[in-house]
Amino acid sequence: MIPSLTPESSPALPGKPSKSRGWALALAAVILLADQASKIWVVDTLMADGWRVIEVLPFFNLVMTWNPGVSFGMFGNGTIHPWMFLAFAALLSLGLGVWLWRSTSRVLHYGLGLMIGGALGNGIDRARWGAVADFLDVHAFGWHFWAFNVADAAISIGAMLLIVDSLFRRPS
Repeated sequence: MIPSLTPESSPALPGKPSKSRGWALALAAVILLADQASKIWVVDTLMADGWRVIEVLPFFNLVMTWNPGVSFGMFGNGTIHPWMFLAFAALLSLGLGVWLWRSTSRVLHYGLGLMIGGALGNGIDRARWGAVADFLDVHAFGWHFWAFNVADAAISIGAMLLIVDSLFRRPS
């Protein structure tokens, strides 16, 4: 007996509209807007009069740092022009968008949406300021994690969702 497939029971096919694909793209836009709004607030308002540490919680501060490179400051020695970083972020986001469009996994869709929004947010910083504005400082027992921003957090959570999807998704 061949089961009948209704629109409700059939998986999303690559290239076909999917609610989770649309939500993932909306999530990318929300991340991009939240990232840019938070950076403008911190750079232009909160830290406009100079660098300082603002204690928010016993384990969380707001600080102002600039990352001229990529992850953890790699390639930040000025040999790569900031516009090249923006071009790379745009190409990476395009590739992630194609992957999102071809995927049928909701978890993967949301992970890719987070990563697209974060990559574009950090790319815009590099074009605007020549470096990425990082200001979130989490610390415990005298140890400080690297300062990061909304885009970095979204990229990290998105990468975790990709790992979860690859480990736990059942083949269809």
